[in-house]
Amino acid sequence: MKKGFSTILIVVAVVAVLVMWCAGKYNGLVKSEEAVTAQWGQVENVYQRRADLIPNLVQTVKGYAKHEESTLTEVVEARAKATSVNVDPSKLNAETLEQFQNAQAGLTAALGKLLVVREAYPELKADKMFLELQAQLEGTENRINVERNKYNEVAKEYNTAMRQFPTNIVAAVFGFETKAYFKADESASKAPAVSFE
Repeated sequence: MKKGFSTILIVVAVVAVLVMWCAGKYNGLVKSEEAVTAQWGQVENVYQRRADLIPNLVQTVKGYAKHEESTLTEVVEARAKATSVNVDPSKLNAETLEQFQNAQAGLTAALGKLLVVREAYPELKADKMFLELQAQLEGTENRINVERNKYNEVAKEYNTAMRQFPTNIVAAVFGFETKAYFKADESASKAPAVSFE
């Protein structure tokens, strides 16, 4: 009877250790996944800052560049499209991140055209409001890059932890999924054409 009781105690102790180990791995994955979600919030925050600057920039340009209506309309439409793409942080897979990046790339391209318009209008280039908005936009673009890099770092930590043995077993049992990374825009891999003619 004593031998059977000590065997039961050993089995209970082993099960308790396994449960605590599993709970520790699970909690580590949850903490890591929450870090990814929080960093995604920062990415969305800086993209929203950029979207908030655009109406003021468009209004400033509109005052000087009356016949650039198509460029201004393109910027407004691109902003609407970019802000309409909502990504669920729990589903940060390659497909949803690509949709988000494509919408943001369209806005970036439209903004590029808007900033080129200023070259045709010397008064606009000298406008204090326009210069301040342009500086804020450039600062925001830098923040976007910083936050995207931070997101990729925390996503890497999460994905690495999730794929390591034996944590991968806990991840599979509880349905944790890898998070997608931001990738460089495909156009960034092509060197710009330079002509001195």
